[in-house]
Amino acid sequence: MEDTKHLMERFVQFINIAREDLADELIARHAMFHVPGRHEPLSGPAGYLEIIAMMRSCFPDIQCTLEETISEAGDVAIRFTMRGTHHGTFFGVPPPGKKIAVQAMNFYRWSNGQFVEERGQSDLLGLLQQIGTVPM
Repeated sequence: MEDTKHLMERFVQFINIAREDLADELIARHAMFHVPGRHEPLSGPAGYLEIIAMMRSCFPDIQCTLEETISEAGDVAIRFTMRGTHHGTFFGVPPPGKKIAVQAMNFYRWSNGQFVEERGQSDLLGLLQQIGTVPM
């Protein structure tokens, strides 16, 4: 469990700073990332950097905090909170400059110390409510 916890802490650090060298260290070249709203998964370190770039284009100060980790063999489930400020168009919604705090749950597979798959789901309804698109 300590190895898994350390790996997840490093991965959240990577998400928060988006360093290419960490992407290469933590993500397998053949890794698949299933992103809500996309028909085809993104792949490899470049694919995950693309996910981060998309989020940072809307929420440039976004930071994630790891809240919970559950691990079994090479599978990991995490719950984390994303916090940031809406400063870029998000799904067609212009930026009101509002702060957000959104829960997300992701499931990962890893092998040989690298991630090989991710399936994630954030609280999109809660996010849309916080930026004023959907009534609370």
